[in-house]
Amino acid sequence: MALEPTVEGISSMNLQDLTESSLPIFQVERVQLQFSVSSDFVAAQVANNVLILALSTGRILRIDLDSPGDIDDIDLPKRPQDVGLIRHMFLDPSASHLIITTTSGENYYLHTQSRQPKVLSRLKGVRIETIAWNPSLPTASTREILIGATDGNVYEVYIEPSNEFYRREEKYLKAVYKLPEGPITGLWVEVITNSPDGRTVVLSTATRLLHFAGRVGRPGQEGAGSIFSKLFETETPAIHEVAPDSKSVPSALAVSPDPPDGFSAEGDESERSYAWLSAEGVLYGKLRASAASPSQGASIFSNSRILHRQKIPASENASGRKKPTLDPIAGILLTQWHLLTFLEGRIVATQRLDERIVYDQVVLEPGERMLCLLSDQKKNTFWLFTTQEIYEIVVTEEDRDIWKVMLAAQKFDQASRYARSPAQKDAVATASGDYLVKKQQFLEAASVYGKSSRSFEEVALTFIDHGEQDALRRYLLTKIATYKKTHVMQRTMVASWLVEIFMSKLNTLDDTITTKAQLTEGTNTAETKDELGTIRTEFQEFVNKYKADLDRKTTYDIISSHGREQELLAYATAIDDSNFVLSYWIQRDRWQESLDVLRKQNEPEMFYRYSSVLMTHVATDLVDILMRHSDLDPRKLIPALLNYNQDSSIPLSKNQAARYLNFCINQLQSTDPAIHNTLISVYAAHPSPSESALISYLSAQSLNAKPLYDTDFAFRLCIQHSRVQSAVHIYSSMGEFSSAVDLALKHNEIDLASSVADRPTHTDTSLRKRLWLAVAKKVISQQDTGSIKTALDFMKRCDLLRIEDLIPFFPDFVVIDDFKEEICLALESYSRSIAALDSEMDASAATAESIKNDIKRLDRRYAIVEPGERCRVCQLPLLSRQFFVFPSCQHGFHSDCLGRKVLEGSGRAVRGRIRELQASIARGGRRESEARELDALVAQQCILCGDYAIKQIEEPFVSEADDHNEWAI
Repeated sequence: MALEPTVEGISSMNLQDLTESSLPIFQVERVQLQFSVSSDFVAAQVANNVLILALSTGRILRIDLDSPGDIDDIDLPKRPQDVGLIRHMFLDPSASHLIITTTSGENYYLHTQSRQPKVLSRLKGVRIETIAWNPSLPTASTREILIGATDGNVYEVYIEPSNEFYRREEKYLKAVYKLPEGPITGLWVEVITNSPDGRTVVLSTATRLLHFAGRVGRPGQEGAGSIFSKLFETETPAIHEVAPDSKSVPSALAVSPDPPDGFSAEGDESERSYAWLSAEGVLYGKLRASAASPSQGASIFSNSRILHRQKIPASENASGRKKPTLDPIAGILLTQWHLLTFLEGRIVATQRLDERIVYDQVVLEPGERMLCLLSDQKKNTFWLFTTQEIYEIVVTEEDRDIWKVMLAAQKFDQASRYARSPAQKDAVATASGDYLVKKQQFLEAASVYGKSSRSFEEVALTFIDHGEQDALRRYLLTKIATYKKTHVMQRTMVASWLVEIFMSKLNTLDDTITTKAQLTEGTNTAETKDELGTIRTEFQEFVNKYKADLDRKTTYDIISSHGREQELLAYATAIDDSNFVLSYWIQRDRWQESLDVLRKQNEPEMFYRYSSVLMTHVATDLVDILMRHSDLDPRKLIPALLNYNQDSSIPLSKNQAARYLNFCINQLQSTDPAIHNTLISVYAAHPSPSESALISYLSAQSLNAKPLYDTDFAFRLCIQHSRVQSAVHIYSSMGEFSSAVDLALKHNEIDLASSVADRPTHTDTSLRKRLWLAVAKKVISQQDTGSIKTALDFMKRCDLLRIEDLIPFFPDFVVIDDFKEEICLALESYSRSIAALDSEMDASAATAESIKNDIKRLDRRYAIVEPGERCRVCQLPLLSRQFFVFPSCQHGFHSDCLGRKVLEGSGRAVRGRIRELQASIARGGRRESEARELDALVAQQCILCGDYAIKQIEEPFVSEADDHNEWAI
């Protein structure tokens, strides 16, 4: 019985307990065919889930295992009596090409899409033992393949199926190698990695195993000639040879199948394995696809291992005793990890890594003979055939115990890769950590221990006792990553400890750099500085990743206690403690870094808190940032703006406080009086003599129904800072024109006072005149005797002023000659006015006389009504009832007809009044006065000559009440 692997610290029993699956790795199951077979099997093949059976009757059954009910029944072109029984079949891994050989040396080719085998005439008489298929399959043809024959010859052949009757299937056939000792028992061809023309050929007989590696030839056209001749002629093979056995011992060559889906291997594990059965036993090892020289081929054999027949226990007889003689191994197969051998009716599975037998099961009854042992290279299935039965060797999770083998061999990386369950991975990590600690490889052990269940205290004390702070840091970093988010306390404690370790390490490195520099000038401290930079980067990555697990106050205290300002900044940045970061940069006058932090902020309080100091040093950039944050309350920024405005050397055009306040007013449409008052304060307090900016603002505000600033506050500021124009503008906007003129005149601003005096509306001429008189009085008072002419010219700017209005303002000693011309002009103007009034009086008298004459003529107006005159509305005799006649046009209407028409054409007010009068008269009201009013409304104008007739233009000629047929043509 093979021993279980053991690892120090983990017993074999514990390892056995960690095995997950309870199913056996190997299990042989009999295959039940869905049809009856009347004859024995003589040959079989399996590839790509296609099973092919050859019967003793010469029939060939091709079965797709994905749909077992679909069977191709194929016959050879000739009867078995003529060509012999089928001896062997060879199926390529893609199940596209099948070669059949008979006992009489006849060979046939069958394509997967055909049911008619074709004779291979060039191969007639060649007794095929083995075939090495082309690695580039599947293809329409076989391309170049190698055939091993019973006589020791190796042939190269190129088979291409054809439907032409006279065309041979083989494009060429050539003997490329010869071994004198007998049958070729195995062939394998593989492409060398990264070498399209490189090939590895493995060839076996009963006593020798040969390995060729080199480049093949390339004829001008594919299929035009041999490619392997060059390889066999130019390359010397690596040979492994055994002594011939006097007995006839089976010989075979097996290669491991393709890796299954999802299988990922590295290094040697990605290489195919081989096994060679000889009299010595089973030689097995790795086939290196990169082996391109005989020396490398020889290393394959030297690194191979041999499983002797004696290592496989003998079979027991019926009494339970071991057989005294050992029968030779009859057949071999390779799985991904195991070697399957068939002997004495048993299937024995041996783990190739440690030669431990994991399965030993009797399959065949005494007297039963194995026909062949096959593997499906593509699908990783394994089959045992007898003449009557088919068995499948079912493999279940054959790599489940590989981690144990790797662990026992102290191949911890491979063991971890093949460990599946957390318990298995933990066992590997624990054993690996213990091994590395013994070898003093503490850093490597730290990474491994961090993933194990080894006691936290034990591991930490181990590193502390050995003074391995770096290993302890790595262990804690690995360990914290394994804790779940719910383990809050553990994560916080480990994270805080890591901060302490990082700070100690950084201080140690700083001290080392300082000490080296002080002891020896010119000492190279670059290596220590590089390590310092690495540790800083590692710390930043740590706090960024585990900032949620760090207690803010504790972490600040730890870092501060070590005096690590740069790390304080890194931590504050990681946890987005912008208050700390901003304070840090501002205290060091690093304004650009401060602005970079502020740009990322969305918390208004940060802007309010640091705006004062930033406005003082980087006002333009700060205002750019503030203008991108419309959610800020500008009122809270006023102290910073006023503090900034104390610097009087800044031109008003570059004043950032005014710029921001204008943005708030014009873009944000702020109506807060504090904002408007602050802007006025900035404009008024600026030392610039120009008031254009303030005037522009006040003018814009005067367009509003009510100014948004405090007028009293603004006026006081303007007076305080001698902003006369602005103060006058404020008075004017309030409608206090008298005060505005007085203020302007007080400061000798004559032109300003004049412009204000013209602002009252032209309907209020008395106010305008009073304002202009005040201005004129000021102007006259400033003129001396010689400048009276100038004062009189000023008077002409207002059309309301007359010379008699100004005379009282002149001094008593003024000579009349100074303004004699103006007096004369005034007297002439009065004369013209009197003449105009006389003309108007004469015209009025003439008009009055004309009116009197018209009244007299009205009293004598009359109209003649003829006896047959009819009403212009109803066309009935006019004299039949009360009527109206209009003398000017002689049109007559019945009063009721006229009233009805007037009602239809009058407006709502007139129509309502007419109906009201009619109702009142009907009730017996004041009939005389109301009748006169009603007559006046109804008979105001003729309905055929007045406005009513004009309105009728929009009415159609034919109304809805008229008969339309009367208008038909």
